[in-house]
Amino acid sequence: MLLREPTKLAGVGAEACEEEAGTITAIEAMREHGGHIVNVVSLAGLASVPGEAVYAASKHAALGFSLSTLADLRLAGIHDIDISCVCPAGIWTPMLYDKLTDPASALSFSGRLLQPAEVVAAVRRVLDHPRPITAVPAWRGWQSRVSELFPRLGLRLLPLFVAQGRRAQHRLARQSRR
Repeated sequence: MLLREPTKLAGVGAEACEEEAGTITAIEAMREHGGHIVNVVSLAGLASVPGEAVYAASKHAALGFSLSTLADLRLAGIHDIDISCVCPAGIWTPMLYDKLTDPASALSFSGRLLQPAEVVAAVRRVLDHPRPITAVPAWRGWQSRVSELFPRLGLRLLPLFVAQGRRAQHRLARQSRR
């Protein structure tokens, strides 16, 4: 059976279950005329994130659920419903404001922080040109995928990315005190 009632995903939090339920509800509503579901996941869905294991696990679950459901749709002969995942890097929002002094969150700061409008623009692009996965910015997606393809290399480079993130946290914390 293609669609079923949402299940409990032990250990990955309610967020993944809510996404599953929302996607299933959307598919049911789109069956007659088609449509496009865009799940904003996180770059944490593409790579391991030290200090954020449960968060990363829930994002991996959301990405896996979305891609598996898309595969189920295609195998069932349903081609007029698309599912895309937008995986942004850190976004400068209240979620990160409180993490400026949290060393476990350093990787969120290791690249340029995105503005919410940049994620909205990525969603618009995906709606115009459906893709299963879109990383924002694209280079961070490649960086994450290479780290996952070559885990030993990724683990060796990890201290560099964490140090870069810590420097950014310190800089932003100083700027916010001004």
